[in-house]
Amino acid sequence: MSPLDKGIPLLKGQDGEGSVQVQQDPSAQIQGAKVFSVYGKGGIGKSTTSSNLSAAFAKLGKRVLQIGCDPKHDSTFTLTGTLVPTVIDILKEVDFHPEELRAEDFVFEGWGGVKCVEAGGPPAGTGCGGYVVGQTVKLLKQHHMLEDTDVVIFDVLGDVVCGGFAAPLQHADRALIVTANDFDSIYAMNRIIAAVQAKSANYKVRLAGCIANRSHETNEVDRFCDRVGFSRIGHMPDVDALRRSRLKKMTLFEMPDEEDVLICRAEYLRLAQTLWNGTEPQMPAPLPDREIFELLGFD
Repeated sequence: MSPLDKGIPLLKGQDGEGSVQVQQDPSAQIQGAKVFSVYGKGGIGKSTTSSNLSAAFAKLGKRVLQIGCDPKHDSTFTLTGTLVPTVIDILKEVDFHPEELRAEDFVFEGWGGVKCVEAGGPPAGTGCGGYVVGQTVKLLKQHHMLEDTDVVIFDVLGDVVCGGFAAPLQHADRALIVTANDFDSIYAMNRIIAAVQAKSANYKVRLAGCIANRSHETNEVDRFCDRVGFSRIGHMPDVDALRRSRLKKMTLFEMPDEEDVLICRAEYLRLAQTLWNGTEPQMPAPLPDREIFELLGFD
């Protein structure tokens, strides 16, 4: 039984082996909604995946909140059609007095009624992304924005390199990994698996599976999954509709009903329904770096 199950507060240094991250404030925990965190190698298509998944949940009649966790604050722009200001930007305007804010100052409505928030982040080389995520969730709770929400999706910057970027895992029920059918993406996925496993020792988060994105084939992804005991739960083909939707600042659900658009829409709807119905928690065993090279690297 984990310390969380026993109701024992975690102390600094107990949040995973070697961790120096302090546990979140228990009052900031998200309750009532199903919470998903989307991870993957930088540039792999996490924001495209997150936004279309949010739109798919909305099409299924769910009340959705998407939280972008990247200083570029471009996670939700295909839902809103614009780059919305970040929570950090808004807090700066009121000299970090959150009591002066209204919900509409930092929560914006996107396509299908999806509520969109961009947490933002500290300037490069300063501060911690974990603090930003924590403040964002605290603000949402203070303004009762989580009480009428069925699904929360965290879209997280790059692959996991520190406890700060792993902070959404403290809130999530399931973590999704976006990958491609190539070595670099799978190498990043292996690291993310290790990070989620570390968090799962003390938090409720578990892995749901991976999504092969913009990939004609899935043979390398599947080979890795077979080796470590993981599952691919989605596959977005390498079609131009995904690129065009970003250029047009809209989700696939707003695009004309062309064949490649319809194929991707159907897959996002299937994936959203699968996640809503619930997935079995997965406990893959990440590989040491040398074994990744032996499995997928050069001869």
